[in-house]
Amino acid sequence: MISGFVLFNGLVYASFKPLVRAEALVVVGDRVVYVGDETRALRTADALGLDTVDLRGRVVMPGFIDAHAHLDSIGINLSTLDLRGVLSIEELKRRLRDYVRSVKSRWVVGRGWDQELFRERRWPSRFDIDEVVSDRPVALVRVCGHAAVLNTKALELTGLLNSMDKDVIRDETGNVTGVVVERALDRVEELIHDSYTLDDYRGFMINAMRYAASLGVTTMGFVSVDLKSINSLIMIERELGKLPIRVRAYLNPFDHGINVIELLRQLGIRAGFGSQYLRINGIKVIADGSLGARTAWLSKPYNDDPGNSGRPNYGLDELMGIARRSSEAGLQLAIHGIGDKMIETILDIYSRLGDVSMLRHRIEHASVLREDLIGRIKELGVALAVQPHFVISDWWVVDRVGVDRARYVYPFKTLINNGVMLGFSTDAPVEPLNPWETVYAAVTRGRYEGIELLKYTEGEAVSITEALHHYTYGSAYLLHEEHELGKLEPGYLADFIIIDKDPLSVSDKELKDIKVLETYVGGERIHP
Repeated sequence: MISGFVLFNGLVYASFKPLVRAEALVVVGDRVVYVGDETRALRTADALGLDTVDLRGRVVMPGFIDAHAHLDSIGINLSTLDLRGVLSIEELKRRLRDYVRSVKSRWVVGRGWDQELFRERRWPSRFDIDEVVSDRPVALVRVCGHAAVLNTKALELTGLLNSMDKDVIRDETGNVTGVVVERALDRVEELIHDSYTLDDYRGFMINAMRYAASLGVTTMGFVSVDLKSINSLIMIERELGKLPIRVRAYLNPFDHGINVIELLRQLGIRAGFGSQYLRINGIKVIADGSLGARTAWLSKPYNDDPGNSGRPNYGLDELMGIARRSSEAGLQLAIHGIGDKMIETILDIYSRLGDVSMLRHRIEHASVLREDLIGRIKELGVALAVQPHFVISDWWVVDRVGVDRARYVYPFKTLINNGVMLGFSTDAPVEPLNPWETVYAAVTRGRYEGIELLKYTEGEAVSITEALHHYTYGSAYLLHEEHELGKLEPGYLADFIIIDKDPLSVSDKELKDIKVLETYVGGERIHP
């Protein structure tokens, strides 16, 4: 007996570039076998004995492919303190006080604060946190993930209290403030993650994947993956037979002193190794910081911090060595570059590797992108994983980089017009995982939020079809899977969602309110 079904009496978007609409979709096994006329689809169902599903006018489209997100952090965040939208340090302290009453874990962890929103107009300090919790280590990570504030207990436990590391921030008198950035924060997060068991990670991953599915994400590019995370995913796949969604992993180059690139090379693991549901694609390198923490590496100083241009997290030779070893091992590179100087440096490195288009080496974020760099990106065949919701959450960016550079910030339309391959993503939990919020941001660029950047980059808004194309097929391309994912055409995997409204018929303001009713991966309903 053939297993499959027909969806009819609705609207099916098979692809968004070209825009292909259909009346019905036929799925056999885990693949699409037909998309098109309803009458023919129902005849096929009758001939093959397939089930029929009446859409009752609802809309079907390919599942979202988030090219860049942190699956482990999403899972952890679902069970830790959410500090998004906090408007003052006093409110942060109140939320922390309420949270610790019910939490018995060794570390107290939270994420999502943004000092730009605080009424006090300053960063939180260890002394603020000590007032609430002094007997357990506390780490509250900024929304960008590149800075955190620790209490004194956490600084002592990590050995950072007396450290002269430049990533441990001191005030004008030389006292440690409790704020740590970049590699110092990496050290903190490593200790926190070490406190979790493999079974803890299993729970985090399952919760995160189910949450992603509920939002219509059927495939995720999981970046900054440590060995515990990949082992937990292997354990889940072995236990369940398959993961709830498809995961494509980009591992950290080093993990607890282990050279991960060399380990993968010795094991013969190259890009695309694994199953349909879990694959190792490559290596993720965080080469600079964030605009929010003023650690992204710019070619000229920050407009609101004239003595600071940010900095790279690696020396040129070290980064070149990682890139060369990854390429030689057949692993795709995904290098985080936010500042224009960092992006320029990454392109210099990629140009020395030869043909990067074969492995589709990537740049993650590409936030401040000078015009001269766009031509180089196209010429080299470098793909970009971008996060349109940054346009809204980085509402302060004009003050940060200045008016002259504002036109270089998140230039999505220019990139598309120049033929650069883009994959859309969220960087979740940095930004909301809900894809419709990302689509809304790409199309509106903060028009309804009064975002100042719009004044200088209004022409960088993309159409709804462009946004949906780059969130499906575009992201599939970044993952080397554009022949199986990102469309609903015969032969493609049956990864799709059913939504409550036609995104091409609603106003741009309504895009973020579209609801995912059902999610299918490989022809199997996984949500609800």
